[in-house]
Formats: sequence, C-alpha cells, structure tokens
Amino acid sequence: MTQPADDRALDPRAGVSELRPATGDSGLVPRNRSLREDLPLDRNQAILQAAKQVGAILKRKEHPFALAGSVAVYAHGGTQNLQHDVDFCIRPEDAPAVAETLQEAGLPVYTPPEDWLLKADCLGQPVDLIFELAHQPVTTELLGRAEELSVDSVLMPVLSPTDLLHGLLAAFSEHHCDFGAVLPIARTLREKIDWEELRRECGDAPMPAAFFFVLERLEIISPPEDAPEDAAEAPAGPAKEDHR
Repeated sequence: MTQPADDRALDPRAGVSELRPATGDSGLVPRNRSLREDLPLDRNQAILQAAKQVGAILKRKEHPFALAGSVAVYAHGGTQNLQHDVDFCIRPEDAPAVAETLQEAGLPVYTPPEDWLLKADCLGQPVDLIFELAHQPVTTELLGRAEELSVDSVLMPVLSPTDLLHGLLAAFSEHHCDFGAVLPIARTLREKIDWEELRRECGDAPMPAAFFFVLERLEIISPPEDAPEDAAEAPAGPAKEDHR
C-alpha cells in the first residue's frame, strides 16, 4: 500500500535493514526474524494464510479493522494474483492495542520509518497495518462500510470495492501513477463500484480524472451523465498537410 508523493512507499522496505519493535524492547530487531514454520510452498496461498491468521486474531479481540489490498480484491471476486504483502486498515487510535494483540499471539510487530502504518510478520509474509489511506486517517465510517466476506473460508470485514479503488486512485501522484496495476482491478470490480460516488470523492484531481478517461475510452465505464456529448470522444489529431 502506497502513499502519494512518497518515493520510499513504492518499496517500504527498500534500504531498511532493521525495524524497531512497536512496543517492549527498544533494541533493534533484524527484520528477517519471522514465523516461517508453516509457510506454504505457493506464495499466493502463503499470503492468504497470513491474511486469515491475522484476521482471525483481530476478530477474536474484537478490534475494528478491514482487509485491504490485493487480498481484499480477491475476496471481492478478483483473481488470485496476490501482491507482496497483506494489508489491513485499522484506526489510528487502535494501533497500540492491535500491536499488543498480535505480539501476544506470537507475531513480531515493528514500527517502520513511515508514520502511517505498523508492520508485522505472519508465516514469513509481511503484513501492513495501515491507519492512513492516501494521507487520510482510517475512520470508523470507512470501516463501517466494509463488507463481511469469506476470505478462503474465513469470514472477515473487507473494504468495499468503492473504498478500495478510491484509496488506490487517491495515492496517484507525479511520482506514483501506475495505471496498469489498477486497471485490472477496476475492470474486475466495475459492477460493484459506485462510480458516481467515486468521481465525487476524487473531485478534480488530475490523476484520477485521467484514469476515468482511460476507463471511458476502453468502455469499461460510461462517461458521467452530465458530461458533454463529445466528452468521451478522442481529440482530433492535427490536420495532415496536402503536399500534392
């Protein structure tokens, strides 16, 4: 999960060899100290197992949370082409209690240089506990819109498709604007997304507007109802000179 205009967020672990524990011992802990005993051979399945285990732990302690990221897309019907980690959204005020709960369950929890998340390890897989999406705090309202879905047979709250895509679009910037990674998600979840609400949330931001235009040109979505009739038409190219 990335934040806008933050080059480090493209690879949160790049250049970081050690992370500090979230609580307890203040000494540096090697980042490779993780629970790998039951790691499945398949990476997608390993990420799913980590999501299920952390989700079950948070549910037992009744922490407000919602699954996010590629595993959330999978839970909504996307392909099982999972990315490099597991993402959960939690409220900022719940971060210390969530960290304590995971540590009590035997999972190492670290505070990275980025100040908008905590990191944990589960079954050898990195887990991001995010309390800001695109520089906006995770709120009770956001978590309240999450849908209870089965994640590989384990029920847990999952960010709504509209909120999932909004988080991705709001993170676009001049330094991070990978339409190719988000396009398959928009295509897969298009019937479940409230596009009118999404346009309203994104406002006049140029990067989301450009992404909407691409979706319209690919006929994945329709132009807004109040758009001019020629809004979805491609601009005419320069007139060719007649050299005859």
